[in-house]
Amino acid sequence: MKRWLEPLPAAILGLTLAAEAAAGALSWGLEARYDTLLYALFSTALVGAGALIASRQPGNAIGWIFSGFGLVNALAGDLAQGWGLRAAAQGWPAGPAAEWVATASWVPSGFGWVLTFLLFPTGRLPGRQWASVVWLGGAGFATALVGWTLSPERAPDFAAGRNPLATDALPTAALFDVGLVLFTVALLASAASLVLRATRADPVERQQLKWFASAAVLAVVVLPTSAALWDTVPVVRVLAALALTALPVAACVAILRYRLYDIDIVVVRTLVYATLTVLLAAAYVATTLLLGIAVGRGSAWVTAGATLVVAVAFRPLRARVQDATDRRFSRARYTALHRMTDFLETLRAGHAAPEEVQDVLREVLADPAVELHFLLPESQCYVDAQGAPVSGAPPDGRARLLVERAGQPLAEVLHAPLPGEDPSLLRRVVEAGGLAIEIARLRVELRRQLAEVRASRSRIVEAGNAERRRIERDLHDGAQQRLISIGLALRHAQHQLTSAMPQQAGQTLDGAVAEISVAIDELRELAHGLPPAQLDAGLAPAFRELSRRAPLRVEVTAPEERFDRDVEAAVYYIGCEGLTNAIKHAGATKVLLSAGRLNGSLVVSVVDDGVGGAVARDGSGLHGLADRVAALGGTLRLQSAAGAGTTLTAELPCVS
Repeated sequence: MKRWLEPLPAAILGLTLAAEAAAGALSWGLEARYDTLLYALFSTALVGAGALIASRQPGNAIGWIFSGFGLVNALAGDLAQGWGLRAAAQGWPAGPAAEWVATASWVPSGFGWVLTFLLFPTGRLPGRQWASVVWLGGAGFATALVGWTLSPERAPDFAAGRNPLATDALPTAALFDVGLVLFTVALLASAASLVLRATRADPVERQQLKWFASAAVLAVVVLPTSAALWDTVPVVRVLAALALTALPVAACVAILRYRLYDIDIVVVRTLVYATLTVLLAAAYVATTLLLGIAVGRGSAWVTAGATLVVAVAFRPLRARVQDATDRRFSRARYTALHRMTDFLETLRAGHAAPEEVQDVLREVLADPAVELHFLLPESQCYVDAQGAPVSGAPPDGRARLLVERAGQPLAEVLHAPLPGEDPSLLRRVVEAGGLAIEIARLRVELRRQLAEVRASRSRIVEAGNAERRRIERDLHDGAQQRLISIGLALRHAQHQLTSAMPQQAGQTLDGAVAEISVAIDELRELAHGLPPAQLDAGLAPAFRELSRRAPLRVEVTAPEERFDRDVEAAVYYIGCEGLTNAIKHAGATKVLLSAGRLNGSLVVSVVDDGVGGAVARDGSGLHGLADRVAALGGTLRLQSAAGAGTTLTAELPCVS
């Protein structure tokens, strides 16, 4: 949009609002005030829709058509009519001129709709040959305008009882009839252009045409009905104004593509509830007649019984009508939902696995590349149906649909973009299959946990075997050899005492004592890392022993109660590993070592004020602790941001 045109849509809207406010004030207290207010709604909606379209898509002529003709309606229709009526009532000047303008104001609006039909939704004609329809409509509009505004027959439209511009020099009636015929032909041709566009349209443009066609059908039904009942049933005037207002609103929604595919829902629900209303009304009337014959028309049981019948029939009747409507007007939705329903029935019967829901989605969307990933709540990562982790970003430009149940994220569906399909179809099918998706996620999570438990137990067994082999090797190569040498030395000392060299026996015994000291040291080194004897008295003494041996300040908080031996051993190892890391790697000055019962679990934590940045790598002590904790059904968490210290926390289930 050119810079000087940018404020124009807002200016037209502001001028329209001012004109309608003035028209409302002028007509207040007069008989026509309700008509003025109702059609002020239409003019405001028309200009508002035009301003939105013109500001968002300045190259689309429909926005400017709506703005221009809406302003004409406000000025020449409502404002001029209000001025004319007020002038006639109170003797204001220019009353007949205002009445003349108001009388002629409806003719240009018709030509505006001819242009709208021809240009919708792109703002361009369907082809060059359609320009002749514009000229035909313009000629009809001009001819009808002359015949209408100069006709002496318009005298009843003026307060003075005569048309101030009436003339007998022209065949005004013939001019109006000819213009009306030309205009009607142009209007029908412009409507035919919409049908032609629909046959050639792509899926998006077809949805746009659905919006506008739905509003047009509503107007075609309501306007003739309201015209026939205009004087006898005043309420139809409200319906006429609303039907006219729906046209620019639907056009704006379609052109700007806001919730474009919701038109299918609107149409289907309209059909469903209209049919349901007719059927329930018929049921109510039939029940009333039958009960009236049986118990008498004046009985309260007639109304109660008819109401009960309608209430009972509503739900099953609605389901049947919805099913029939979907089958006829929304075949894709009907087929997709029924395919998912059939799968759920098969699943309940035990003839299908929940993981097959991915194949159902591929079948429904006709997209073999659809992938269903499940969110594991504990690790907050996505896995496939086999439990293998997947990356977070959708590959190959595919779209991502988040699946939720009761407000909680459950899974995600990766699929190809659906430019030509209703984007709500996938969500509806996924919602229908939510139970199968949730069961599949639970099964995947359970299989993954079982695999992790088996892997951790296998690693624990392997670690135990390796530790046993190390102890056997160290005993064989160290303490065992020394004990054998000590035994040989003692036998040699015995021989020396009984021989002629008793003075050398003392030296031999001294060497044996030294070897015993070395063997004791080797046995102590071999026993390093095993639970100390203090663990026999419970966690609290064992933790206090750890704190006394540590070269930094350690605060201990531990219960005096006893727990399962395996749980206590795991907690002790966690304390040892956390304290060792704080001393060797974290450069900490203070450690808080705590354990306590919380909600049926024994929670142990090691918190230091060190440098942080710890990572549980494969083969590390922390990784081994994770296996030990997992084997007991617990969880291990490591929080170690750089520069913020390290917190090692484990929760292990325990019984009283």
